[in-house]
Amino acid sequence: MFVDKTNIYVKAGDGGDGAVSFRHEKYVPNGGPDGGDGGRGGSIIFRVDPSLNTLVDFRYTKHFRAPNGVSGGPKNCSGACGEDMVISVPNGTVIRDKQTGKVIVDMASVNGDFVLLHGGFGGKGNQHFVSSRRQAPKFSQLGQKTIEHEIVLELKTIADVGLIGFPNVGKSTLLSCITGAKPKIANYHFTTLSPNLGVLKMYDRTCVLADLPGLIEGASQGVGLGDEFLRHTERTRLLVHVVDISGSEGRDPKNDFDAINRELAEYSKVLAERPQIVVLNKMDMVLDEQVVDDFCKYVHNQARFKDTKILKISAMMHKGLEELVKTIFDNLDTLPPVAPIESEVLDYDEKDTSSFDCKKIGDGVFEISGGLIRELCRKLVLTEDESLQFLQKKLREFGVIKALKNLGLSNGDTIIIGETEFDYTE
Repeated sequence: MFVDKTNIYVKAGDGGDGAVSFRHEKYVPNGGPDGGDGGRGGSIIFRVDPSLNTLVDFRYTKHFRAPNGVSGGPKNCSGACGEDMVISVPNGTVIRDKQTGKVIVDMASVNGDFVLLHGGFGGKGNQHFVSSRRQAPKFSQLGQKTIEHEIVLELKTIADVGLIGFPNVGKSTLLSCITGAKPKIANYHFTTLSPNLGVLKMYDRTCVLADLPGLIEGASQGVGLGDEFLRHTERTRLLVHVVDISGSEGRDPKNDFDAINRELAEYSKVLAERPQIVVLNKMDMVLDEQVVDDFCKYVHNQARFKDTKILKISAMMHKGLEELVKTIFDNLDTLPPVAPIESEVLDYDEKDTSSFDCKKIGDGVFEISGGLIRELCRKLVLTEDESLQFLQKKLREFGVIKALKNLGLSNGDTIIIGETEFDYTE
């Protein structure tokens, strides 16, 4: 089964919590805090696997969650870090953010691994919170929690040359004749249901050809196999436009030629300008040579194709193939590589550690939220009285208490942070 687009959910591992522990040993008075740090969570890493050519593995496995870090222990023992989760994808996979549709990375342009999500930081143990006034802190830092994200994996075939044209014009036969590929060949429409790749060789030179299915009139709007396979033309440097010049399907070759180019233009203006070689296939079935001459004049009279090379072949009879191969390589020698798909830097890691928002939600009840509050709460265990005192001190330092007082906060009022409530004391 060929799958070239799918949605998956990814989540880096949470950081482990720091430990609250005190040294207790015989003959060692006042041992002090010795809570260890939590381990870092595992990261989500994408890696190209050359042996893969489809995203079918993601059809049934949708959720990828890296292991969490282990909480710290006594005797200054740090928790183990979560193991990174490596996700293998075919070369040419584009990763998009589902919510915004923006491209995060084009794996075809990545050398090595790409870290999509970093694991959460481990929390600090209570040994880090000792001060001259606080000799035995009874609180520690919580591990950083991570967020699950939905992303889109989209495979765009890596090929130098794309074979385009209506179904049954002989693209698969041509591919099998000039490369070592063995595509399914039959005399009915949509025999090819997925891009077939073949390696074209001439002396010591090679290039990759792709037989691209699904192109008929209306494909860009979803007719036939739809626009699902048009994306595979985006990476090609050269298009070989195969036309059934014999009209064996009862269609007009001129109309076929125009329809395919129209679909390319409606899908992408860049594709519409990509260089083409026009190949007139099934010449062995042509009864009237005037049809061929009229078609060539029709193509060259269009400004876009006035200098386009038109070749006459018969893939079934193996005629004209050597000239076609030479023409393909001659064209590739003059064409630059296709630029990678532009990506936008989307930093999924939480960076807001300074904003806060204060609201009065009832008589003597106030709620605070924001990046600063989340960061402070991550560093504290709010069920400990000493920890709450430390939190109130930090809220004063960062101006949160002042903002609450402007809303009417007074001694004994209730402050809500997430699911935690506590009374404010002067």
